[in-house]
Amino acid sequence: MTGPGDERRSLAEVRALAQPPEVLNRRNAEHWSGTYLRRVSVYLTYALLPTGISANGVTGLMILTGLAGAAVLLWTSAWAIVLCAVLMQLQILIDCSDGEVARVRRTTSSAGVYLDRLGHWTTEAALPLGLGIHVDGGPGSIGGWTTLGALTGLIVLVNKGVGDLVHVARAHAGLPVLADTAGAVRLRGGVVARARALLAHAPVFRAFISIEFSLILLVLVVVDELAGTHLLRGWAAIMAPVALVLTLGHLAAVLLSNRLPGGRR
Repeated sequence: MTGPGDERRSLAEVRALAQPPEVLNRRNAEHWSGTYLRRVSVYLTYALLPTGISANGVTGLMILTGLAGAAVLLWTSAWAIVLCAVLMQLQILIDCSDGEVARVRRTTSSAGVYLDRLGHWTTEAALPLGLGIHVDGGPGSIGGWTTLGALTGLIVLVNKGVGDLVHVARAHAGLPVLADTAGAVRLRGGVVARARALLAHAPVFRAFISIEFSLILLVLVVVDELAGTHLLRGWAAIMAPVALVLTLGHLAAVLLSNRLPGGRR
């Protein structure tokens, strides 16, 4: 449903409502791609508001775009990787816009948060599976690479759960929402803290987030096409153990941090 004044708001008014400083300055919830996609998303939001589409409807478009990006990997051409990377950029652009529509209309809801998380979980699990099928030779050649992709997708889901279950545990314990600001999370244990700090600046730390995963594939397939190498297949071979190491590290970082008070009882 179109909100009051959706047709009359100026672009400047939409930007002020949709992109307040507290959103742009979020530590974790704001993806690094927001530094350039937010410059575009406000125009998408401005165009969507008069259509009457709800914020949750925009989130639905985000989910479909992400799954389409994973599904295109079933095509065995190198162009499938290029299209996947483009669709992942589009997914995050729409992901920026759904929250902006909600803030402008003041329709932010728990259902919206739920659908947003569902979209990222499903996309990030489907991408490794899609890559496995791609390397296997397509849907008609399902084999070992597909199994590795499915296993990686399962590990990615566990890793997503490791992070999101923090909020579930805090809610059950009656603790407040963890602030999304620098310094809100502190690690206990010198070695783990230092390792976490180093990994935070390493590309592999975010390797299974949708945009990063698609960009890794894009770089590898370009090198393969130009140099005749098999780097894409090499990544498909190691992505499951890499995902497992990252998940175990994530779990250790959660348990050794202040996110879950009393975790060492």
